[in-house]
Amino acid sequence: MRIVIPDDYQDAVRRLACFEKLAGHQVTVYHDHTEDVETLASRFQEADALVLIRERTPIREALLARLPKLKLIVQTGRQAPHLDLDTCARRGITVVFSDSGSTPHATAELTWGLVLATRRHIPREVEQLKQGHWQTTLGLGLHGQTLGIFGYGRIGKVVANYGRAFSMRVLVWGRERSLEQAGSDGFETAASQDDLFQQADVLSLHLKLVPETRGIVRAAHLAQMKPTALLVNTSRAGLIEPGALEAALKAGRPGYAAVDVYEHEPVADHPLLHLGNALCTPHLGYVERATYENWFAAAFDEVLAFAEGHPAGENK
Repeated sequence: MRIVIPDDYQDAVRRLACFEKLAGHQVTVYHDHTEDVETLASRFQEADALVLIRERTPIREALLARLPKLKLIVQTGRQAPHLDLDTCARRGITVVFSDSGSTPHATAELTWGLVLATRRHIPREVEQLKQGHWQTTLGLGLHGQTLGIFGYGRIGKVVANYGRAFSMRVLVWGRERSLEQAGSDGFETAASQDDLFQQADVLSLHLKLVPETRGIVRAAHLAQMKPTALLVNTSRAGLIEPGALEAALKAGRPGYAAVDVYEHEPVADHPLLHLGNALCTPHLGYVERATYENWFAAAFDEVLAFAEGHPAGENK
């Protein structure tokens, strides 16, 4: 089969152990990002199968109409806002979601890394030391502070337990079922979303982005946060009202933010990058070797099964 893997930014896929599964097939990997339909059509025109890395590559009707040879799309991860599933179904293109072996730990670990890095000003102190300066900031500890968890799902639960390990008071808000689970796990629950934002010293977002949660964090919520508080978002940028976080950081409530996700990625420039009280990373939450090995091993198995005439997945 002719297989194309786009948007492999780090040239990581070829270095995975599971890549050997595709031996004997014609594989083309692209490392740059483009959303230009002409360019993508040229790159994909001979492909029998596409293996997509998360939501990086937009696959819409205008592009699919230019790909008569395409038979299979394997999507790593659980979400596909970038993928026109209806058009795929109409054109007889099989779409398979490959999320085998996915765990919450990679994103949870990055979340906690951002918490520590921001509260102790680690990136700034490293840069200052390289420039010959010694101890230029006074950090903030976590022991005894309140960790707010907005969304007690797979990742939120892990982060809550990290907070417990650091002797933090953990306060949870979310849907009724998640609040019940948090209570069963021994965590305190907030009286309301406003209460969560008012009390948290560190507030971490762990909600899925669906129509009901888009913009669920508004300027009024951020304005209630402490001037020393930190907001962490390793979930989805769309959870926060557009422009609200940048304005809030300039106003000093919250005092800090750590962000790994953006409305449009990859980011060439963004207002948060120009704020001294924002720590920004390039969507690294899932970018970890074990996660990649699990995802792509399952994805390549789907490709091989399809080539043999018995795909494990189904059109979604």
